[in-house]
Amino acid sequence: MDSEEDSFVRLLPEESPEQLRWEMERCKELSILGQDHANLQMANEAAERGTRELKEEGELLHKILEQQLSLNGDQERAHQIFAAKEENNRLKQEKQVLKNKLEELKKRVLWNDPVMMLSALPEKKMIFKGLTVNKEDMNKLMLTPLIHYPMPGGSALITFEEAKVAQRIIEMREHMVELSCGEELEELDQCRVRVQAVPVEILLPSALEVRLTQSSRSILVSDLPSLGICKEALLDKLELFFSKAKNGGSEVESREFLDDSGQVVLTFTQDGVAEPLIEKGNIQVLIGKGKYKVKISPCMSGDIANLQLQPSRCPRTVLLLGIPDVLSEESMRDALEIHFQKASRGGGEVDALAYVPAGRTGVAVFVEDRG
Repeated sequence: MDSEEDSFVRLLPEESPEQLRWEMERCKELSILGQDHANLQMANEAAERGTRELKEEGELLHKILEQQLSLNGDQERAHQIFAAKEENNRLKQEKQVLKNKLEELKKRVLWNDPVMMLSALPEKKMIFKGLTVNKEDMNKLMLTPLIHYPMPGGSALITFEEAKVAQRIIEMREHMVELSCGEELEELDQCRVRVQAVPVEILLPSALEVRLTQSSRSILVSDLPSLGICKEALLDKLELFFSKAKNGGSEVESREFLDDSGQVVLTFTQDGVAEPLIEKGNIQVLIGKGKYKVKISPCMSGDIANLQLQPSRCPRTVLLLGIPDVLSEESMRDALEIHFQKASRGGGEVDALAYVPAGRTGVAVFVEDRG
């Protein structure tokens, strides 16, 4: 039998109760620590999971915020577009109101055809006859107004000698005109008609810009002799002279005698012929058996480049509207003149009167008031 030292079984010394209790307490502490570690591990994982969820939630909120901002921007743009449309509609309505007022004004002052009323600017050939005395007037073009004013049926134009009378008649507005009892009104002892008095406004040019162009193929022949021959014969002789190359001319395309000036415009078929003749200024022309000195000038044509108009009120003239067709034209004219000459009815001395019966139209001519 082996000895005690060689034995594989070693007996531990017997522990005391205090040591056993200590070991038990230590085991409990280790168990509690393990449980705490497990709890901490779980809490840590929960915290990391919560962090990830918060991050995802933050990213989602950021996206939602961006979408909301974009939506707000679209709403703002939509609001701006809507406001712009509302403003556009308001301006259109104001434009229509102004347009309607303008149409009413045109009807009231009878601006039916402004072009017809601008006969103060007819197509007319202009000839320069020399320098003006006053240098300030050298660049001015003086026009004599000649305005054609359309008159509707049942109206009359009455011009007083004094402007204050016309203004008084306009301010009274409505007038009861007594008609004399003639053959046409035998059954009536007395008859009255009501007429409306309104001011007369016409369009006048306030600024005129004319573009002058010198013709390259035409000349103006002036200082023509008085030979006692007809105009056509004089034109034939001038054409014959200026159509010859030895006289500095060429084939004549057209010739025109200007009645208002006694001068002649000759137009050649070729360019370059007019300028040398104009440079000479004067030339001896053979007409019949005699030679006569005539003047050669450039031929100018003018085009209206800019025309500005402004309304102008006639101070002494009144337009009467709403006149019924109850008398002959002459009788109604006499009745109106008699009525508006009486100072007791606000009238005064009548300078001129034009009347157009109902159912007809007329045109009145206005000239510059030099009175």
